[in-house]
This record gives sequence, structure tokens and C-alpha cells, in this order.
Amino acid sequence: MSEGVCPISTPVPIQTPQAIDFWFDFGSNYSYLSVMRIEAQAALHRVTVRWRPFLLAPVFQALGYETSPFVLQKEKGEYVWKDMERQCRKYALPWRKPTAFPRRALLPLRVALLGADEPWIGAFCRAVMLLNFSQDRDIDSFEAVSDVLTQLGLPAQQIIADALRDDNKLKLREQTGQAQAQGIFGAPTFFVGAEMFWGNDRLDDALTFAASQTG
Repeated sequence: MSEGVCPISTPVPIQTPQAIDFWFDFGSNYSYLSVMRIEAQAALHRVTVRWRPFLLAPVFQALGYETSPFVLQKEKGEYVWKDMERQCRKYALPWRKPTAFPRRALLPLRVALLGADEPWIGAFCRAVMLLNFSQDRDIDSFEAVSDVLTQLGLPAQQIIADALRDDNKLKLREQTGQAQAQGIFGAPTFFVGAEMFWGNDRLDDALTFAASQTG
């Protein structure tokens, strides 16, 4: 190389982490399995999680179901509760079959929507799910949601007040409508771009696919 001539460096491409859209409802038992796992698994794949709480009941109603198919179909329901025992053992998660299913979860979903981009969202969602599927407690009360937020060191009264604003209520209805428009028929559902993956057993596939799209 001639003296005084600087070598031409090749720019190193900057990789942008891919994102996974995580659609869930706190009343959904299989969403429980995914909520408890997704942040840690996504970090291993270097994938960003976008939390997308929505109301599953209107989706079921639009499909002609008055409530969860696990309630309407006795044989399916019996299988699902046995399956939940197995899956929770597999993932080392606590489990107690809820005495009320599916539980109403309007308030925690509104809070989750409000905090979807906040650093506490994952911890909040895990705590709510544990109340429902480990402690068999009501999750749609001011007391329950306030306790979770307070235990996380957050201003519970202010967050709940903001979650109950009309604009946030409307946003949850709109997000549920978006879920239906995207063809979501159950929870949990994951999207990587336009690619849809349904069910907790597809979480790892969705994350692997998302990681492969990083660029």
C-alpha cells in the first residue's frame, strides 16, 4: 500500500432486532404459559416483544361462541385442564385450576394496554397471570390490580385512573377490533410481520422465525 493512502473500510451493517407482536388475554390459560415465558425466551433470540392485550370474548362471540370452547365442549375442557397440569410441570410454573373460568379481566387489560411500552409491562402481566392461574384470585378488581402495581413500586392510583380514561377504554376496543381484522381467533397469538403463529406451543417457532428475519 502506498504511503499516506488510507485503506477503504467496509461499513458494518447495523442489525435491527426483529419484533414479535404478542396478542393475549389474562383470562386465557394458554396465554398464561406464554406470558410467563416470552420475555426471557425473546431475549435469548434477541427479539423485541410488543405486548398486545385484547379482549378475547368479543372474538369468540363473533365466531358464534357464548364463552370459551373449553367450557362449551366438555371433552375438550377435561383435556385442557389435564394438559395445563403437564405444561406447567414442563415449564416449572405454578398451577391451580381457576374456580372461575374464563375470568373477567377488563381492568388489568386496560392497565396492560396503557403500559404496553413501559419497562414494567412484563412483570405486571406475569403478576396478574399468577393471581389467576396460581392463586385462583379475582383479577378484575381495583384491589387486585392496585396490589400488583404497588408491589412493583408503581403509582397504582394514578395508573388505574389513567387506564380508566375514556380514550384508553376506546383504545382497547379498537385493539380488539384490530385483532379480529388480522384474523385472530384465539390466544395467545403471535405475529412476526404478517406471519401468524397461534398457541403457546408455537411461541418458540415464532421467536425462531423472528430471529431469522433480523437484518
